[in-house]
Amino acid sequence: MKLARTFISPYKKAVAGALAALVFTAGVTLGLGQGLRILVDQGLATQSPAMLSQSIGIFFILVVALAFGSFARFYLVSWIGERVVADIRKQVFNHLIDLHPGFYEQNRSLEIQSRFTADTTVLQSVIGSTVSIALRNSLMLIGGLILLFVTNAKLASIILLGFPLVIVPILIYGRRVRSLSRLSQDRVAEVGSYVGENLTQIKTVQAFNHQPHDRAFFSTVAENAFDIARSRIRQRAFLTTIAITLVMGAVGVVLWIGGLDVISGQTSPGELAAFVFYSLLVGLAAGAISEVIGELQRAAGAAARIFELLQTESELPPVPESVQPLNQPVEGRLEIQGLGFHYPSRPEKQVLDDLSVTIRAGETIALVGPSGAGKSTLFDLLLRFYDPNSGSILLDGVDIRRLSLADLRHCFALVPQNPALFHGTIADNIRYARPDASDEDMIRAARIAHADDFIQSFPRGYETRLGDGGIGLSGGQKQRLAIARALLADAPILLLDEATSALDAESEHLIQQAMPGLMSDRTTLVIAHRLATVRHADRIIVLDEGRLQDIGRHDELVERNRLYRKLAKLQFREG
Repeated sequence: MKLARTFISPYKKAVAGALAALVFTAGVTLGLGQGLRILVDQGLATQSPAMLSQSIGIFFILVVALAFGSFARFYLVSWIGERVVADIRKQVFNHLIDLHPGFYEQNRSLEIQSRFTADTTVLQSVIGSTVSIALRNSLMLIGGLILLFVTNAKLASIILLGFPLVIVPILIYGRRVRSLSRLSQDRVAEVGSYVGENLTQIKTVQAFNHQPHDRAFFSTVAENAFDIARSRIRQRAFLTTIAITLVMGAVGVVLWIGGLDVISGQTSPGELAAFVFYSLLVGLAAGAISEVIGELQRAAGAAARIFELLQTESELPPVPESVQPLNQPVEGRLEIQGLGFHYPSRPEKQVLDDLSVTIRAGETIALVGPSGAGKSTLFDLLLRFYDPNSGSILLDGVDIRRLSLADLRHCFALVPQNPALFHGTIADNIRYARPDASDEDMIRAARIAHADDFIQSFPRGYETRLGDGGIGLSGGQKQRLAIARALLADAPILLLDEATSALDAESEHLIQQAMPGLMSDRTTLVIAHRLATVRHADRIIVLDEGRLQDIGRHDELVERNRLYRKLAKLQFREG
C-alpha cells in the first residue's frame, strides 16, 4: 500500500477529518453498550418511568451522534477514494503515453489498458470503502476489548483466550489470498485484452467466420479467470468461517458463565447485557477484519501492478541538462551518419546497417526498396521513437539526442500509410497537430488537402463525429484528413508514407493534387509506391536489407541499378 500512501499524502486534512469521524463513530458505538447497561440496571430494574425516559433519551442522543458521525466518515472516506484514484489514473496515463513505442512492442496495449482500468477500480473500492471498514472495526475491536475488561475482567479473560486461534488462520490464509489476488487480476486483464482486440478487429473476425474459434478460446480464458477467482473466494470463505466460529463460540461460552454469575448475584443483568453487547461488537469486528483482509491483499496485488507500470522506464536515455536549442527558423537539413539499428525484441536482425546520407533543406527524397528494407524504421529513428545502436542523426547540424523530444517532433509532420483517426469530430482530428489552431487555419488546410468538399457534404460539416479509427470514412477521405492535419502542423520536415496505391483512382487523383501544396518549401521524405512520386523527387534513395544501394534520379537509377530497375517494373505504376 506504499503507492496508495504516496497519493493520499497531499490530502492530509481530509484524511485527518475522516480519521476523526472514524474515532468519533467508534466511540459512540462503544458508548451504546454503557447506555444499554444504564437502561437495564436503572431503567428496567428500578421500574422507574423517569429513569427509563432518561435512559432512552441518552440512547437516542447517542444514535443521532452516530448518524452524523457516519455521514462525515462515509463522505470523507469516499471522497478520498475517488480523488486518489483519479490522481493515480492521471499519473499512470501520463507515464504510459510518454513510454517509448518499444515498450508496446513487447507488451500488449489492450492488456495494459485492462490492467489500468481493472486495477484502479480495485484500489478505488479499497481506499474509498474497505480501508474505512478495516480501521473502524480495528477501533471497535480494541475499544471493545478494553471495555470488556472494564465491565468484567473474568469474562474478558475467557474471550481473550480465543484470539490466538483467530490470528493464526488470518495470517496463514491472508498470504494465500494475496498471491491468488495478483493472479486473479492478471487473468481478468487477459479477459479484457482479448475482448478489446476482437471488438477492434470485428470486421476481420466476421469476414473469416472466426467466431466459433473466438468463442471457444474466450471460454477458456474466462474459465481460467473463474478458476483462480474461485480459489481466492474459497480461501477468503475459510478465513471468515474460522474467525466467526471461534469468536462467536467464545461469546457463547461467556454467555453461559455470565448467566451463572447473574443467577448467583455476582453480576448485574445490565453488566451482563453490556458485556454481551461488547462481545458481539468484538466478534463482528474480528469477522469483518478477516473479510476485508482479503480485499486489502487483493488491493496490494493491484497496487503492485500499477506501481510496476509507473516504475517502467523509457529505453530512450534522458535528454541531457544542456539541451541544445535549434536555430529559428528551422531549415530542415538532415545528416544521417553511419546509422545502425535493430529492434529491441529482435536483436539478431539488423534493420539498418551503416546508413549515411545528407538531405539538403527543402529537398524531396523518395525512399525505395523491397519490404523490410528499413524505410519505415528510418522514420521511427528520425522521430526518435527509438535511438540508433550506432551512428547519429543531425538536424541542422545538431544531434537529435541533444534536443528535447517536444522540440524535435515539432520539426516533423507525419502522414502514415494507415492514417490514425481518433474518436471525436473531424475538426478535432485535423486540429490534432495544433489544438490551438483557428477555424480559418483549419479550413484552409482542409481545402489545400482537397478535403473541404466532402467534409461540407456532411450534415454537421466539421463537427461531424467519427467512430473509432474513422469508421464511416473511405480510405481516400481518411488520407486527405491526415494530409490536412500535416499541413496544419506546418512543420519544416514532412515524412510521407505514401498510401495512394491502395486507393481508387478518384481519391488517388485528389491526393496527388494535394501533394504539391503539402510538400512546398519543406524537406520531404517519401516512402514511394508510385512512379509519379519518384519521378518528381529531387533524389531517390534505394535501400535493401538496411543498406544504402544507390542514390540518384529515376532515369539514372533505371540505367545503372539492377534492383531499382526490378522494383520499377514490379512495384511502381503509372497513375
